[in-house]
Amino acid sequence: MEFTGKIIAILQPRGGVSRSGNEWKAQEYVIEDHGQYPRKMCFDVFGADKIEQFNIQMGEELTVSFDIDARQWQDRWFNSIRAWKVERVGAAQPAAPMAGAPVPPPAPTAAPEFMAGDANDDLPF
Repeated sequence: MEFTGKIIAILQPRGGVSRSGNEWKAQEYVIEDHGQYPRKMCFDVFGADKIEQFNIQMGEELTVSFDIDARQWQDRWFNSIRAWKVERVGAAQPAAPMAGAPVPPPAPTAAPEFMAGDANDDLPF
């Protein structure tokens, strides 16, 4: 799935050590589309390498490709929206595009409105 819009918030990075002893890092961003009734989506980028590769900055116009997954914790369900590709809108294209290269549609998809949670909640993720 894809969502196109402007980055309006960059949340504090999260990190830790997994049960297997591997360090992890995640960064969350909020993007807003340009529809008549603008919608916002909070998504995350997982992994220090991806965070550095995407280098998302405040105010940038982006098309974010993402996957949605849900998980249960203490009889509640939580959605995770994880970006796997980020493209700058209006970025310079190569003079000769590769044959067969897919071109993402610029139209935003509808996404549910998300509310910021309490920073002191005790969720394990």
